[in-house]
Amino acid sequence: MTGPTLARERALWKAGLNIIAGVDEAGRGPLAGPVIAAAVVFGPAAAPPDGIDDSKAMTAAARSAAAVRVQRAALAWAVGAASVREIDRENILQATARAMRRALERLRVIPDRVLVDGLPLRALGRPHEAIVGGDAQSISIAAASILAKVTRDRLMERLAPRYPAFAWEDNKGYGTPHHLAALRTLGPTPHHRASFAPVRQLTLL
Repeated sequence: MTGPTLARERALWKAGLNIIAGVDEAGRGPLAGPVIAAAVVFGPAAAPPDGIDDSKAMTAAARSAAAVRVQRAALAWAVGAASVREIDRENILQATARAMRRALERLRVIPDRVLVDGLPLRALGRPHEAIVGGDAQSISIAAASILAKVTRDRLMERLAPRYPAFAWEDNKGYGTPHHLAALRTLGPTPHHRASFAPVRQLTLL
């Protein structure tokens, strides 16, 4: 089984679109922490880094090593975030689009086309091509997935010592049995998403 390739990017380069940005997010599902998005642009003449795959199929160590290679090989890359407050105020879909927009705005180049993992996202606010399972098909999207995941994991690991009972260094904010048990015992922290059902139910008790 082959991993992601530059096939879609090459087709767009051939059509005269030189700056192609892959965009993906990490952290739509957790109960705590922000949602993080990354945007990555590879140049037509540059060789993509080795070891790029769907971030979900990689170990943490492999993702960290790949993130370094992506940053070195990319023509441009950037990360954006949407806070827990924005997630609760807007909903996770809108907040994800906001994080993606911020990542794209922070690129030092202006993309001619944006490739996004998943379904079309009207709230992205710019023309884009959505590819279902894109992080397993497009190297640009896969690279963005890796940067987003590594960035978010490191953020949750830095937050973990402040709230040791929740074990965010292990679960990264996802609703594991340990996390849920701590949530029921201690209640939510300021980093929990109050609009998500397991957290919201506790606030209504």
